[in-house]
Amino acid sequence: MPLAVVKRRTGIPALGVAAATVAALCAMPYLAVLLAAFQGTTETLTHLADTVLARYTATTLVLVMTVGAATFTIGVSAAWLVVMTEFPGRRLLEVALVIPMAFPPYVLAYAYTHLLDHPGIVQATLRAAMDWGPRDYWFPEIRSLGGAAAMLTLVLYPYVYLLARAGFIGQGAAAFLTARSLGRGSVRSFTSVSLPMARPAVAAGVLLVSMETIADFGTVSYFGVQTFATGIYSSWFSMADRAAAAQLALGLLAFALCLALLERLNRGAAQYHSGQRQGTVARIELPGGKRWAATAFCIVPAALGALIPAIGLAAMALGSEQDILSGRYIGFIRNSLTVAGVGAAVTVAAAVALGTFQRICPGRFSLSALLISRMGYAVPGGVIAVGLMVPLAALDNSLDAFMRERFGVSTGLLLTGSIWVLVTAYMIRFLAAAVGAFEGGMASVSPNMDAASRVLGRGPYGTIRHVHVPILAPSLFTAGLIVFVDIMKELPATLIMRPFNFDTLAVQAFRLASDERLEGAAVPSLVLAAIGLVPVILLCRNMARRTT
Repeated sequence: MPLAVVKRRTGIPALGVAAATVAALCAMPYLAVLLAAFQGTTETLTHLADTVLARYTATTLVLVMTVGAATFTIGVSAAWLVVMTEFPGRRLLEVALVIPMAFPPYVLAYAYTHLLDHPGIVQATLRAAMDWGPRDYWFPEIRSLGGAAAMLTLVLYPYVYLLARAGFIGQGAAAFLTARSLGRGSVRSFTSVSLPMARPAVAAGVLLVSMETIADFGTVSYFGVQTFATGIYSSWFSMADRAAAAQLALGLLAFALCLALLERLNRGAAQYHSGQRQGTVARIELPGGKRWAATAFCIVPAALGALIPAIGLAAMALGSEQDILSGRYIGFIRNSLTVAGVGAAVTVAAAVALGTFQRICPGRFSLSALLISRMGYAVPGGVIAVGLMVPLAALDNSLDAFMRERFGVSTGLLLTGSIWVLVTAYMIRFLAAAVGAFEGGMASVSPNMDAASRVLGRGPYGTIRHVHVPILAPSLFTAGLIVFVDIMKELPATLIMRPFNFDTLAVQAFRLASDERLEGAAVPSLVLAAIGLVPVILLCRNMARRTT
């Protein structure tokens, strides 16, 4: 029988206060959006309903379904090929398929616009080679709903691929081999046995992709695709109607939470147990041309999602007037690294506080705080930004009015103009990733270790410092890297909440691309992609060690 965990109350109230504070901060934007949506007038929303609201809804739904179906097809097929079959280049492509995760989708949009738009390299070459005029041929329009779906698919399919790959590797070999021994072919055994057993992982990947799709702003905004995300931003800035922005944010929040609920129900209802792995599935030797077809199938998404954009951006950057070594660009890089570093540290610390409090004091309160903190991954950055700006702006205005009336002094924007509000938005948005990494690492820490630490005189904080942190260090480091890169790429929250004259690489790339200065936008885009490669390389190294 395991030792009972001795619960000492020393230090627990402080930990509980920290967990409650984090949970309150996470809940604040959702409550603020709800209140602001019902308190404001509906004139702008009525106008939007009469003009573009139906388009927002239809476009968002079509985009989510298209990207979900495409990422499912690419991710699951590629995962099955690299796990279950043998073909030329499999080991290299198994890793290369992950690299597109390093690129923000709006960076791919800039690169492919430069390549495929009417004045781009591809169409200009075709016109010169075939002696065509502008009206003598048809070419797919990159700046369209289909183009936005393609960019998002190329960046997001690795989420499905990684989860499906883990599902295929982790499930027992016995069921697959039994189906083969009963006369079913390899493909039919996969579709009737392996794929259904991996369904929870695959469904979680597709739902994650769907939530990232509705949260995207940079790609759809640049391509002129009208979704809820672009509607929130235009209502906030173009129409200067915060109530309408809150009302649109409430609709998007409801949609995002529905997807989160589906993911939770999918995880809770699926009970697929294959037991411990009973052996490695012998890879199928594909015959003849099928071997090379499998190689080509895996090369295409990796090349389209990473290699071609990188080459295109590098070529664009060479012809740019942007000087990455100038003081201005050094400031962009410094600002990006500052908010990403501080945001990652704060987010990981918040995850440790929440996870540890739930472990030391399990109960409804700690569980509720943990669940609230997980909501951020289902909520777009624009919604969080609006939800924070509304109450904090009201507080700033009230404080300023009070100081003017009593002391004749204007306090200005103490909260909404600070970098800490931006860091808070990042923490809320990406806390779920850090909590997930913490819980994954904590699963390897036996309760007996906590009990032994308490018996030897360590309090809660001593146990955290001397037992938990050394064991969880790799998981916490990975979580920090993931959050760091996600913050570097985050665009809508940064656009809305950044302090005055405080621009990041993502903002600079978006600004230059919005002005159709794509060659200039390539420079900050390349820096963003290079930074994003760091955790991807670490992930690839981990994959290489565990390749079966």
